[in-house]
Amino acid sequence: MPQPVDENAPLFAIAVAAELAEMHPQTLRQYDRLGLVNPSRTAGKSRRYSLRDVMQLREIARLGSEGITLEGIRRILELENLNQELARRVRELESALADELLNRPGRRVFAAGAEGEIVSLKNGTRSQRRTEVVVWRP
Repeated sequence: MPQPVDENAPLFAIAVAAELAEMHPQTLRQYDRLGLVNPSRTAGKSRRYSLRDVMQLREIARLGSEGITLEGIRRILELENLNQELARRVRELESALADELLNRPGRRVFAAGAEGEIVSLKNGTRSQRRTEVVVWRP
């Protein structure tokens, strides 16, 4: 069974990446100078583009064709990359939490009190229901 390709692996020389992105190699150099794409470098300092870099170049072309400025594109890409990193971190933390819950089931049971404080409960018990009326005045 073939191994999946790591989208972040630096695989493509600038000529190949330019062809895949349907751009001129000089455009890729300019985008590198502007920080829109940051390809890896070989020991000889030549650029190596990943599949993710090529996808990002295509996204730059798409956004540019919609009339967005290069600074706007840079900001959009920055936010998209941050969003992807945060989503990856959330998945990592969810996995760690799930592992922790499986390793220690029922160890921490708590509820929120009337004032918002944390109230520890014994395993298998419920928090006391309150029925008083609260009047809120802004």
